[in-house]
Amino acid sequence: MSTAQATTTPSQTLRERTSYAVLVMISFCHFLNDMIQSLLPAIYPILKGNFHLDFAQVGMITFTNQLTASVLQPVVGSYTDKRPQPFSLSIGMGCTLIGLIVLSIASSFPIILAAAAMIGIGSSVFHPESSRVARMASGGQHGFAQSIFQVGGNAGSATGPLLAAFIVLPHGQGSLAWFSLAALLGMALLGKVGLWAKAYRAARAKIAKRVSDHLDHGLSSKQVNWSIAILVGLIFSKYIYMASLTSYYTFYLISKFHLPVQNAQIYLFVFLGAVALGTIMGGPIGDRLGRKYVIWWSILGVLPFTLALPYANLFWTVIFSVIIGTILASAFPAIVVYAQELLPGKLGMISGLFFGLAFGTAGIAAALLGQLADHTSIGFVYRAVSFMPLLGLLAIFLPDIEGAMRRTK
Repeated sequence: MSTAQATTTPSQTLRERTSYAVLVMISFCHFLNDMIQSLLPAIYPILKGNFHLDFAQVGMITFTNQLTASVLQPVVGSYTDKRPQPFSLSIGMGCTLIGLIVLSIASSFPIILAAAAMIGIGSSVFHPESSRVARMASGGQHGFAQSIFQVGGNAGSATGPLLAAFIVLPHGQGSLAWFSLAALLGMALLGKVGLWAKAYRAARAKIAKRVSDHLDHGLSSKQVNWSIAILVGLIFSKYIYMASLTSYYTFYLISKFHLPVQNAQIYLFVFLGAVALGTIMGGPIGDRLGRKYVIWWSILGVLPFTLALPYANLFWTVIFSVIIGTILASAFPAIVVYAQELLPGKLGMISGLFFGLAFGTAGIAAALLGQLADHTSIGFVYRAVSFMPLLGLLAIFLPDIEGAMRRTK
């Protein structure tokens, strides 16, 4: 993929169905961003041992990271809806770079929290604008574009623990600094994406908007607000359960099956790989069959497997975790695009809101689940959260906005 192709042909992009060059670039940058982000929970066993942390403190690290990653996202998104800032993408990656370096040299729990907060700030700046760029490059295939964008992040989240297992665990906390090269690469690529986005907006301002940009779902403000509230409830359901796996799956495997840390990290990589697979599937299926039905199935359909997982042996635990990750992850691209179509004039705010909710819910859940694990056991935590997918029943009340929009064409 050439620089010229990705940064100097916005008019051509407007004529094409999809700008694959830009989607691949922004997805790869998402990969780098989330790979770095995922190194933090992946090294929890190191931090727990080096600094004599309890589970509540481990949960507080996740809470700090994901609180800063969540609270700022809708604010950043709302601001960039009114004042586009395409080069904020590189700035966000720069914040992640600073947090990574601080984490590699952290010598106390407060410094670890500060590094976690800085990494979270980088994520909060990166996600709203990059999600908007993915929609710009979609050519109308909004679910597909969101899946391509998000699968980069999921692949990065899956790769981080694997790299931690084979690089950070053998070489120690200081080896995290080696990953600063990935952040620097991301900053360079995102600078080129920013140039493309700036040129795209300039070219777009000179031509008539496409008919698809004016499609009306016909819902009242009350119906839109109710639908957003339902989607928020579904995000809670999804990410409370996901937090139990992303933050504590290695501890669960070590505690229940007496695995060594490196083996547990490999199984975490397998789970996160399944999450990436579900993400890439969810968007295109939603484009073809309807996003409401993907949301419904992906959250409620996982219930039998979450209920069975706490009672399974190691083989079936791994199998069930793969099924859970694949099915549950397919919801998020559909949720984001469905919400964007509810409020098409507020793409940045909506993207920031839902990415922020995802991070914030996971962070709060991780902190609370850590305290619960300290007072009970990791096994009890997995039995308690196994019922969360029941909230998927709320999807029944989502309106069929895609049918309404098709009728307005």
